[in-house]
Amino acid sequence: MHTGDNQRVIVPNSTLLSGTIVNASALPTRRVELVFGIGYDDNIGQARDIIMAILEADERVLKDPAPAVAVSELAASSVNLTVRPWANAEDRWALHTDLLERIKLALDEAGISIPYPQQNVHLHEVKSKKLLN
Repeated sequence: MHTGDNQRVIVPNSTLLSGTIVNASALPTRRVELVFGIGYDDNIGQARDIIMAILEADERVLKDPAPAVAVSELAASSVNLTVRPWANAEDRWALHTDLLERIKLALDEAGISIPYPQQNVHLHEVKSKKLLN
């Protein structure tokens, strides 16, 4: 068999008999799953509305099942929104990459931050004391 990026995969019979097989192309529709982290000070409702407007405007996003945008995690530096639209299987990857870019640009334009992990390093000067002999 061949992977999506055109690599040949050979699976031994023993693996086929004892393992599971996931067929990502057997069904006509697939769900896209994206996660966007927004700042704790940002408006969740506004971010959700922006994302939903983008999903509703894209004809590749199926109406049934309906797309969903929900808070999925209160992470260390962000409130994570999981975005789950459905698409026809042949549109899935293009929709995934297009949505990443369009949603990022729209959130930027609205002033909604997408935080990234940062680490602050504080240096303190320590004055050395002369050792007495």
